[in-house]
Amino acid sequence: ARSRASITFRDILAASQWQPVPQRGYQCVSCCRVFPTLWSVKAHIQHSSQEGYSCKVYYRKLKALWEKEHKEQEAAAPRV
Repeated sequence: ARSRASITFRDILAASQWQPVPQRGYQCVSCCRVFPTLWSVKAHIQHSSQEGYSCKVYYRKLKALWEKEHKEQEAAAPRV
């Protein structure tokens, strides 16, 4: 439950690698807004519902999918 509620800077950076930003800054992969610092995009995600966005929900779902995929890969990996 903790991993579901906690979106880390690492999660944000991993998601942003899919979407190169032509300008300097960090892009919220959910709403595509660009922020000047990693801290500011994390704050946006945490408070996105107050701004009318569902970015926090998006990142939670994305993180859950990554964790599920990671567990499936571990289970499928041959044991030595």
